Amino acid sequence: MSAPIGEWQWNRTTQRLRLSLEPPVLGRQLSGEWTLEDLSYVLDGLSRQRLRSGLETPNGDVALELVTAEGLEVHLAGGRVDEEMSRGVILSVEEEGDDEVAQLVELLPVFQPIVGLRSRKIEGFEALARWGTEQGLQAPVGDNAGLASTMLLHAAEAVSHFRRISGNKDLFMQVNITSLDLADGQLVDLISALQSGHDLAPRSIRLELTEQDALRDTEQTLKRLHELREVGAGVVLDDFGSGHSSFQWLADLPADALKVDASLVQQIENPRVETILEALTLMSRRLGMTSTAEGVEDERLMGRLRSLGFDHAQGFALGRPMSVNKIEKFLRN
Repeated sequence: MSAPIGEWQWNRTTQRLRLSLEPPVLGRQLSGEWTLEDLSYVLDGLSRQRLRSGLETPNGDVALELVTAEGLEVHLAGGRVDEEMSRGVILSVEEEGDDEVAQLVELLPVFQPIVGLRSRKIEGFEALARWGTEQGLQAPVGDNAGLASTMLLHAAEAVSHFRRISGNKDLFMQVNITSLDLADGQLVDLISALQSGHDLAPRSIRLELTEQDALRDTEQTLKRLHELREVGAGVVLDDFGSGHSSFQWLADLPADALKVDASLVQQIENPRVETILEALTLMSRRLGMTSTAEGVEDERLMGRLRSLGFDHAQGFALGRPMSVNKIEKFLRN
């Protein structure tokens, strides 16, 4: 059966489609105000023209099926309100599932080490959000309003603390953001305030953004990323190698680093994939960016990744996401 999970609105004057979805995964991928060209990049098998045809039917009724590159499916249903606007609801196939086992009670930031392949030491961390439960378990956090701001506050405090403990003033912290976070004009001021308040050098805080999240309004996204870099934030293009990974977007993006998706790194035994990985590190280096291999689950790959040109590695073999207290012990050891 279908269940409403959001709303949509098509403006013929601006030629933009606004999608508002509640589920965290779909919300992260699709919520925002899109040009049809940008939206067509993240959908499976729908061209810009087919999107427009589905939205501007002769009788005004809309029944349009969208499928993301990952196979997630939603339906747009509704119709024309006036000559300028059409709107309606977003439906998704409702899957049966168990009720939540535990009540989510507390946000627990955890931090996963990022290891330098030349130094063989921890050079940074990625901040990840987890919900703590009454049973003491941890669960991943979806995209909640204000989550990036909350995580940035924790991240700045943590990296300042970790620097004091380790004596390494060059440690950096990476935080995931979404297109919705980029739309918040206060993000620039927050980064500036955190760097000043914690006496952090430029690029100490680095913002991880997937290409899929960035493709909302490319002009506005690039403008905001340039503003963030001007106040000292680093920019990391995350999950590169998943989806379509546009090289045009890579050329335009003011990025400091490239994180190669785990799905590619874990195919390193494939000679063709190995060639692709080596080409990606060479490309990133010539573009003035560092490169990180994600999803490293075998420490014996460290030498091989270094020989391919990677600067950093991240994965369970090098350290799982840990609380502040566990990171303290980790750094002291």
